[in-house]
Amino acid sequence: MAKEKKARYSDEELDHFRVLIEEKINKATEDLELLRSAYMNDGNNGTDDTSPTFKAFEEGSETMSKEANTQLAIRQEKFIRDLKNALIRIENKSYGVCRVTGKLINKNRLLLVPHATLSIEAKNMQK
Repeated sequence: MAKEKKARYSDEELDHFRVLIEEKINKATEDLELLRSAYMNDGNNGTDDTSPTFKAFEEGSETMSKEANTQLAIRQEKFIRDLKNALIRIENKSYGVCRVTGKLINKNRLLLVPHATLSIEAKNMQK
């Protein structure tokens, strides 16, 4: 009699992933707060009395920096949302199951990308 393929990760494995994901959410939230404070900062570094040319360069650089930080913050928010969705899948016991193939996603992949919803096989089919 052939051994049946495992349909989902065990509760112990899911608990391990939950801890990993919660740690990543905490770290990502801290990083997001740093990004937000960086682009919400008025940027006043006491350059009011410097030459007008330098001030123009400084303001241009500051604008680019704020835009970059805003983009990073948006990506970080998406990452946190994806991690929280992974926690929901853990609760539903569907975590680690590829949404295309229905097979288990490799454990090493989930350790590297804990919010993954596609197996490598499914990812390659997208190309």
